[in-house]
Amino acid sequence: MNDDIVPDTEHRGLIARLPQMPRDLAQLARFDRPIGWWLLFWPCAWGIWLAGQGVQWQLLLWFLLGSIAMRGAGCVYNDIVDAKLDRKVARTASRPVASGRVSKKVAWMWLAVLCLVGMVVLLQLRLMAQIVALASLALVAAYPFMKRITWWPQAWLGMVFTWGLLVGWIAIRSDHLDALAALYIGAALWVIGFDTVYALQDRDDDALVGIRSSALRLGDNVRTGVAAFYAGAIVLWALAFWLLRADWVALLALLPVAAHLTWQVATLDPSDGDNPLARFRSNRWAGALMAAACFVVGNA
Repeated sequence: MNDDIVPDTEHRGLIARLPQMPRDLAQLARFDRPIGWWLLFWPCAWGIWLAGQGVQWQLLLWFLLGSIAMRGAGCVYNDIVDAKLDRKVARTASRPVASGRVSKKVAWMWLAVLCLVGMVVLLQLRLMAQIVALASLALVAAYPFMKRITWWPQAWLGMVFTWGLLVGWIAIRSDHLDALAALYIGAALWVIGFDTVYALQDRDDDALVGIRSSALRLGDNVRTGVAAFYAGAIVLWALAFWLLRADWVALLALLPVAAHLTWQVATLDPSDGDNPLARFRSNRWAGALMAAACFVVGNA
């Protein structure tokens, strides 16, 4: 096993074949862990598809590229800010900046390259969508500091990670903002739920070094808390569908994603090191199921 490959990479064999610097840059942007950009992309697709203008393949592909680039940029920024803390946590100590393999100067340069890709994507959107997208920058910049000042950095991440939903909707239309608000708040609750599951991996180390998280705050009530966040998400998504299309049949589209989230909670084992990561990664399917529901309700 390569010591310079982070423990939770999803593509260890592929990453191991890269020369050292490309390998470090790929890990710095989390290209080896595509779950992150899927979770960033799916809410964008929800906004686009529930807006009801068909598949919109070209727009979806631009948002996918933007999700990969901006998730990478966010991770690079996070690693620059958190380098000292990362050195104290077993799972993150081998990250490129924390370990010293990549200097902060190189990391800032890599961040700029990724942001340039994001700018290209931004220029493909209409002006109102561009303004909404740029409004997220302050939230993104503040996120790495939330774990130092609040037990609920996952709530901040919920606002940040689902912002593409607002951009996707506004790229298509500007009405039914009540439905959009319900969809967005529900998506934020979903993120709080799955990121609480993710944070279970680091509870012991986080407690030792003073990092705060919802997983620590909830203590022995993690499963109950995650269930509550997921239930709140489903209720708000149902409200969004109803506000857009007052038809009980439309609500049936939520049954698959509701069943999947129920399965996550029912099978979550906080004491098993591999279980929380597997449940967290399964949210790529939850996002896909919700995207299908949005397409059906928005375009039927």
